[in-house]
Amino acid sequence: MEPHEQIMQGPGERRVAEATERIIAEGRPRLHRTWTSLVATSLLGGIDVGVGIMTLLFVRQETGSQLLAGLAFSVGFIALLLGHSELFTEGFLVPVATVVAGGASWLDLVRMWATVLVMNLVGGWVFTWLVMQAYPELHRTAATLGAHFVEGGYSLHTFCLTVLAGGVITLMTRMHHGTDSMTGKIVASVAAAFVLAGLGLWHSVLDSLIAFAGLHAGHTSYGYADWLGWLGWAVLGNIIGGLLLTTALRLVRSSPLLNEDGPATEVGS
Repeated sequence: MEPHEQIMQGPGERRVAEATERIIAEGRPRLHRTWTSLVATSLLGGIDVGVGIMTLLFVRQETGSQLLAGLAFSVGFIALLLGHSELFTEGFLVPVATVVAGGASWLDLVRMWATVLVMNLVGGWVFTWLVMQAYPELHRTAATLGAHFVEGGYSLHTFCLTVLAGGVITLMTRMHHGTDSMTGKIVASVAAAFVLAGLGLWHSVLDSLIAFAGLHAGHTSYGYADWLGWLGWAVLGNIIGGLLLTTALRLVRSSPLLNEDGPATEVGS
C-alpha cells in the first residue's frame, strides 16, 4: 500500500490525496521553468484575461448590467484554462503546496510570482491598447469602470474586496484540481469569473486591465501613479486571501500526504 493510501483511507480522503498529488506533479515543472517559457506563458495569460475584459466592456456598455458583464468575462478564464497560460493569482495553491512539499524553494516561488505579475500586466496593457483603438465606442465605459477601482479608496471595505478576490480565484484553482472532468473545470472557471467580475471584487490583474483600458481611452481622472498605488493594495489583499482563505486550509487538510511526499518531490525525482 502506498503511503498516501495508508493515510487517506475514506473515499473523500482518497480524492483529497489524488488532488494533492496532481497539484504537486503540476507545481514542480511550473516553478522550474526557463525564463523564456515563464515570460511567454505569463504574457499569454495577460492577453487571455484581456479577451475577457473586452467582452466584459461590451456587455456592460450594451446592457448596463454588472452581473451579465461578469458572466461575459468568463471567456477570459476559459481561455486561461484551455490555453494553459499563467495568471498571477493562480500561483498561490499549486506553487505554495509544491514548496511546502519540498519540490522547489521559496526563491523559486518569488521568482515566479514577480515574473507572472509583471508579464500579465504587460500583455494586458498591450491588448487593451489594441481594444481601445479598435473600439472607440468603449472609451467612456472603460474610463468609468477604471475610475471605480483606482479611485475606490483604501479602507477596510476595499481591502475585504481584495481578500475575497484572492480567495475566490484560489478556490477556482482548487476546484480545477479536484476533478479530471474538463466540463467540471470549465464550470468552475465560469463560476469564478461571475463571482469576481459580476460581484465587483478587486482583482489585481483583472481590474488593472480595466484601468489600462480607461487610461488608453484618455480623459480619465486618474493616472499611472494612482493605478500603481491601487495595484499594491490589491496585490496585498489578493495574496492574503489566496493564502489564508484557501491555500492554508488545503495544506492543513493535505499535510500528511505533503509530509510523506516531501523527500520524493525534489527536482529530478
